[in-house]
Amino acid sequence: MTTELERLAVRLREFARARDWEQFHTPKNLAMALSGEVGELVAEFQWLTAEESADLSPETLARVRSELGDVTAYLVRLADVVGVDLVEAANAKLDENDRRYDAELYRGSARKAPPLSS
Repeated sequence: MTTELERLAVRLREFARARDWEQFHTPKNLAMALSGEVGELVAEFQWLTAEESADLSPETLARVRSELGDVTAYLVRLADVVGVDLVEAANAKLDENDRRYDAELYRGSARKAPPLSS
């Protein structure tokens, strides 16, 4: 993990430990909390047009920023609890997608690629 993400993971771990919340921070509970926070983030964009979503008002941007903070905190905490390096996982996924989605074949297309063969 990058230094910034590592520092955030440690801070979140210490925050939970100081409040005796580690007992509640099971992978299942953290995944459910993450899902709820993603839902709150999505709600900020729900009725906006594509153009409106690209040009948020300062008030909406403040709420989006707060929800992104919640999503990030739960994602980093979940990764810490299950022992996953988020940067490594994201890079591995990007490598997989690079193999699945040839730039020449998929440029400008939203179609799904078939699964990678083993």
